[in-house]
Amino acid sequence: MLAVAAVTQSTDDPLSGLHVGDIDEPPVPEDWVSIDVVTCALNHHDLWSLKGVGLPGDRLPMILGCDAAGQAPDGAEVLVYPVISSPGFQGDVTNDPRRSLLSEVYPGTLAERVRVPAGNLVPKPEGLSWEQAACLPTAWLTAYRMLFTNAAVHPGDTVLVQGAGGGVATAAIQLAAAAGLRVWATSRDAAKRDLAKDLGATETFESGARLPDRVDAVMETVGAATWSHSVNSLRPGGTIVISGATSGDAPAKAELTKIFFKQLRVIGSTMGTRDELARLARFVADKGIEPQIDSVLPLAQARTGFERMAAGDVGGKIVFRV
Repeated sequence: MLAVAAVTQSTDDPLSGLHVGDIDEPPVPEDWVSIDVVTCALNHHDLWSLKGVGLPGDRLPMILGCDAAGQAPDGAEVLVYPVISSPGFQGDVTNDPRRSLLSEVYPGTLAERVRVPAGNLVPKPEGLSWEQAACLPTAWLTAYRMLFTNAAVHPGDTVLVQGAGGGVATAAIQLAAAAGLRVWATSRDAAKRDLAKDLGATETFESGARLPDRVDAVMETVGAATWSHSVNSLRPGGTIVISGATSGDAPAKAELTKIFFKQLRVIGSTMGTRDELARLARFVADKGIEPQIDSVLPLAQARTGFERMAAGDVGGKIVFRV
């Protein structure tokens, strides 16, 4: 079957290990189902896998991808929930220390078919297009949990989204605006600041700029480059929710004194639950939110999408259609 896979890994030249072409179809484990993929989407996680981060070399070749929407064996239209729990784990799967994402232990979604546990399927609301549905399982689910579960923000609160333009950041802007939050966003790039305004941001600022007021919560995915700004932008008792560190995880200043003196909360956030994905899908459909899609490409042209993501030339989600 046609698939996109990591066959080798390189920190300096990750795309050298990218394979787009025919691959032998993996078997379907017991109690799992095979989904005919209609659309799938790209994440930074896929680039990190090609760099050797989170994907041991002894698991290669590995079909990449965490996001997909498609048809179940009974013809139902579904979203694929990409978090796989360890055998016998009960409770919130994001707290399972042995959990994995598709493409880490089990083959991923950038393929004509993907295999998942039967319990990992979420009905696709009729109001969502296939392209929109493919955006939700990773970046949008991450943003949803950051905002509404971990930051616990309320309509009227002010939220700062760092690094507007990435998949999680654009999702956070759209979700927060739809929920009645005042949304501020930052970016080094003027075009991405304009995009953030188009998506619902009330105000946008250059990265590191002094803000007109303190915010209730910061959605942090950039890491080292914006960490001090995030801490300094919070009101006393405010919350930083961090789900990534694309600029590195070792900021020059940890800002510990400000964190304890201002009684700030720093909360790590990873993905979300299957139930949160179902609620997210209904929220997006009911509110008429149109997930920001950078581009839609045939799966056979996946390399083009990877090249654009590696260059940082992305505003929203890159979606592949099978």
